[in-house]
Amino acid sequence: MTNAISLDRREADPVDVPAAAPAAKLRIADDMTMLRAAAELTRDITAPRPAIYWTDMIASVVIGYGALAAAIALTSPALAVLAGVVAVLALYRAGSFIHELTHIKHSAVPGFRFGWNLLVGVPLLVPSFMYEGVHSLHHARTRYGTSEDPEYLPLALMKPWSLPLFIAASLLAPVALLFRFAVLTPLAAMFPAVRHKVVTRMSALSINPSFERRLPEGELLRQWRWQAAACSVFAIALLAGVATGVVPLRGFLIFMAVASAVAVLNQVRTLVAHLWENEGEAMTVTAQYLDSVNVPPPALLPVLWAPVGLRYHALHHLTPALPYHSLAEAHRRLKAALDDNSPYHRANYPGLPGLVRRIVVSTMTVGGAR
Repeated sequence: MTNAISLDRREADPVDVPAAAPAAKLRIADDMTMLRAAAELTRDITAPRPAIYWTDMIASVVIGYGALAAAIALTSPALAVLAGVVAVLALYRAGSFIHELTHIKHSAVPGFRFGWNLLVGVPLLVPSFMYEGVHSLHHARTRYGTSEDPEYLPLALMKPWSLPLFIAASLLAPVALLFRFAVLTPLAAMFPAVRHKVVTRMSALSINPSFERRLPEGELLRQWRWQAAACSVFAIALLAGVATGVVPLRGFLIFMAVASAVAVLNQVRTLVAHLWENEGEAMTVTAQYLDSVNVPPPALLPVLWAPVGLRYHALHHLTPALPYHSLAEAHRRLKAALDDNSPYHRANYPGLPGLVRRIVVSTMTVGGAR
């Protein structure tokens, strides 16, 4: 969210791979063997399993909110911090299901969208309407990596200062969301001019600052209305509770700190989800795959920082309809079936540090020279 240089199957450290010029990426043709294998080898594992979705999400919610309550209640700073870390990781995992909501057929996992919004989307002020109708554009064949992609910026080719700014901006996400739903949502309900601005510019979980949403219609509009109203009520009640002393200030600040940490963790994960080396040209599916990142086993930490299948992000771009619980098996099958020369092996990386170093080095060399 390509690399024209051939890598072997050993999942080389990405720091050792020089960034390819944008012109080279355009020459990457679709590898039909890989695309056919991705379709044929996963046909029997495409159905979402509701029991897995519900169990995983509810367990994450229970652990996350339980740890958050402990962080607020504990008087020992060390134990409170430990509980806070658990809360961040669990709530981050619970929140990551918003990605699944944009891909699964809702009839396949009945009630999951409503349940997720009730337990996660509304309390964390990230309702699913802010991603539904947005993320699908990132997967559009002619939009990926272009100015019309809401989830793409050529970060690897930008100035060195852009990366710390990219991460730092996420620290303020909870504050921005509180303002959006406690203040702007009521104003948008009363004033059409405000409504248009809020809908088009302040209602998407995107990183492309030039992206503007289309006005919602049909089922999305119905979902939008109740989710926005619920978030607005929650945000106003939370701020009113703090102002009147019903909600302790310390508890509120801990909640905001945990929410900020979740946003930062997600932003770091976003930073390494792609190589970010495209400058706006349309790309083939294979080129999009090579511009994306898998962090498969034996790495262990991606279970925490890239949960709910996000460690197989490149594979997800080959098979976007595949449920998260099938991605590990799909990766195992494709890795075994495709020969060493297949581009499939070139999107697999060993871990977070090398990916971060790669993009930092790119901004200092390519971006710094501009």
